[in-house]
Amino acid sequence: MDNAPEWNSDTPIRDPAALIDTYLSILMKPDPDTARQFVAPDLVIRFTGNRPMADPAECTAFNRSRYGWVKKRFEATEVVAGGTLERAVVYNIGTLYGEWPDGTPFEGNRYVDRYVVRDGRITEMDVWNDSAEWLLIRAGLAQDAS
Repeated sequence: MDNAPEWNSDTPIRDPAALIDTYLSILMKPDPDTARQFVAPDLVIRFTGNRPMADPAECTAFNRSRYGWVKKRFEATEVVAGGTLERAVVYNIGTLYGEWPDGTPFEGNRYVDRYVVRDGRITEMDVWNDSAEWLLIRAGLAQDAS
């Protein structure tokens, strides 16, 4: 993944942006088992299309069904003012790149992820991206705006 930090499990995470960057880097490898270390037991995930999920492995399975493979280019990870590891809202934005299931490559697919962090763990994850629109265009059901 581009612009994603490396994670050393011996180094404690000290801020919410680093927590999210580390979690996303691991999740997008994909390594949902290690990513699970960063989430609360009552994690709520709302994936594109408002699909409810409760575990990082469900994100991996969904991505596997939608893409041949997919990675993220991080552009920014921003903590809403006043956020700490005890309580924060964090946004990660960037673009997706990879291949559709038929092997066609893509890049520049915008995404926004929103996280809620409480007591050093991710409790909520909301995911939005342009994939659905791109799939509609590929199917001839929408016009390309570019």
